[in-house]
Amino acid sequence: MVDQATVRTTIAASPEACFAAAIDFERYPDWASDVKMARILSRDDQGRAVDVEFRAAAMGRSTTYTLRYFYGSNPSRLAWRLQSGDIARRLDGEYEFLPVPSDPSSTEVVYHLAVDLSVPLPGFVKRRAEARIVRTAVNDFTAHAESNAT
Repeated sequence: MVDQATVRTTIAASPEACFAAAIDFERYPDWASDVKMARILSRDDQGRAVDVEFRAAAMGRSTTYTLRYFYGSNPSRLAWRLQSGDIARRLDGEYEFLPVPSDPSSTEVVYHLAVDLSVPLPGFVKRRAEARIVRTAVNDFTAHAESNAT
């Protein structure tokens, strides 16, 4: 069963600064509490990372997965799809960085995630793991983007 979450928050950094922080994959281990390694496997013709392999702490063990990133024509969105992983069948999502009309130095961030773990887990354990992913993607990302903006 696929579990989904969507979270909105406002970050005290410009949309451009948020996007730049989100695509700086090699720095994820510096700010994303569970990410231990991020390695770019391939890039597009503009030099942006397309396939990125991650190693992360998950449920008391280490997990490895590869995400494929999509930039599209909208510079305020970054989407990804799971290419391979050892504990998930699906780990797809996106960030959308929207300008705050009343404050050009702030961004409304919309984060969406769809997860389907391949390992059988009790519901409460699954929800805890998914909440941890969302917390990292929103709270840790907010702290990172705001610290880079100052």
